[in-house]
Amino acid sequence: MKRSAPAPVAPADAPRAGLRTQPNELDLRRIERLLEKRIRYRYVSPRVEACDDGYRVVSPCCSRNVDTAGGDIEIARLVWDGAGGSWRLYSRDHARGEWMFYDSGRQIDAVLMALLADPFRVFWP
Repeated sequence: MKRSAPAPVAPADAPRAGLRTQPNELDLRRIERLLEKRIRYRYVSPRVEACDDGYRVVSPCCSRNVDTAGGDIEIARLVWDGAGGSWRLYSRDHARGEWMFYDSGRQIDAVLMALLADPFRVFWP
């Protein structure tokens, strides 16, 4: 009996049509753990929220530069670019109410290094 060739199989890490890869619980927890290693504003408790195709980091505004009452503000957004296979990091321009592109890379850990160090106070105003 002649057997037919097996159907080609996509690699395990390749996104399948119709399946949404971001956001997901695994990456959300990974971002939360990485935020614990930040240098700036270690005494506040930022939170990570899932949003379309990625994550948003929200934190109390301790400097009161943006929110004089010290309320929660959006400080960063991570977006997965499935077509390009990379993460895109955005900072929030609070005066203009817009997300501004900051950096991109294939590894989420490497892209988040800018947020964790933030020497120019781009993310943690």
